[in-house]
Amino acid sequence: MSIRIEEAVDWTGIYAIYEAAFGQRAEAELVRQLQEDGDLILSLMAYDDTPAGHIAFSHLTLHESPQVRCSALAPLAVTPAFQKQGIGSDLVRRGLDKLRADGYDMAVVLGDPNYYARFGFTAQLASQLKTPYDGPYLQALALSEKGKEAHGPVSYARAFSELT
Repeated sequence: MSIRIEEAVDWTGIYAIYEAAFGQRAEAELVRQLQEDGDLILSLMAYDDTPAGHIAFSHLTLHESPQVRCSALAPLAVTPAFQKQGIGSDLVRRGLDKLRADGYDMAVVLGDPNYYARFGFTAQLASQLKTPYDGPYLQALALSEKGKEAHGPVSYARAFSELT
């Protein structure tokens, strides 16, 4: 299995991954809109002989902590034929490593706490933020010491507000 930064030729594969994983294309449309709006920070593809998985990270604005560079992890999907093989975990780890290397201080995700805790995400850190998604499924991970300073209201990229 190889993981690489998404390329323009991958769009058919991205749509296939999300449709297979979720039975719809809304998540793929989200990724496309994030890219078109210039809000996509990182988009990674997992490949075997066919597209197997995808993860996206986008800009997240921290209004009271503008010195903290933050990203939102969403969406993440692995096609059913490749699930339960560690591909999703590999995508998350590779993405977080790249964000750290690029100087990001924090990542935020809305998802299963049991899944994302393995990477260090916690609801406790996220509780310092005010988002449209507050609650037990909102989690954050400090990628640097500065990330622990994050607090207050946040704004997700515009594409998230247009999800149907």
